[in-house]
Amino acid sequence: MTNVNGFQSYFQFNQVDWATMWQATFETVWLSAMSVILVAVLGFLLGLMLYQTGQSQRPMSRVLNGIVALCVNVFRSIPFIILIVLLIPLTKGIMGTMIGPKAAIPALIISAAPFYARLVELAFHEVDGGVLEATRSMGASKWQLVWQVLLPESLPALVSGLTVTAISLIGYTAMAGVIGAGGLGNLAYQDGFQANQNTITLVATVIILIIVFICQKAGDLVVKHIDHR
Repeated sequence: MTNVNGFQSYFQFNQVDWATMWQATFETVWLSAMSVILVAVLGFLLGLMLYQTGQSQRPMSRVLNGIVALCVNVFRSIPFIILIVLLIPLTKGIMGTMIGPKAAIPALIISAAPFYARLVELAFHEVDGGVLEATRSMGASKWQLVWQVLLPESLPALVSGLTVTAISLIGYTAMAGVIGAGGLGNLAYQDGFQANQNTITLVATVIILIIVFICQKAGDLVVKHIDHR
């Protein structure tokens, strides 16, 4: 293919192998969806643990809260590109490979789950304390309080937080692609940037933006449907 310099280099659509582009799009969507599901489960459990142990005055609960909070703060503070490199030995041990979409899953989960856990904890703290006290006074158990009051009342905030996390994960998948995790990020870097094919980079970027817009719109619609305040 002929390279064209300047602004026109972004519009040489004959450079694009569309079959490869759609395959990379599928890899990005699959990796993002799998990561969001796993992050939602782990992040919810960590957030619930932070909330419950933070409310307790028992020494063991306070110690557990401190340990979990420390882990959450540490892992959500490490830049993703550094974390994914740091976890390469662990990733190879768990997934059996250091390249391809599935190789990015451990780093995506470890990076995003602590972030979502803090959003979950914050959502729980925003639930009206009067409602919780009224439920306790009626003899509700701790788990009844969680599933019948805490979760329904905080659900719009939980979904909104998961939407923000999902959009961050889509961006992380692009960064993971730079070191061989596949998807649109890998295509934009190797076939676009390294090969000086700016159109490929542009098209991959536009597709990522479309995925982000769809994710944001879907999250907004769900929040609007379930939020009856």
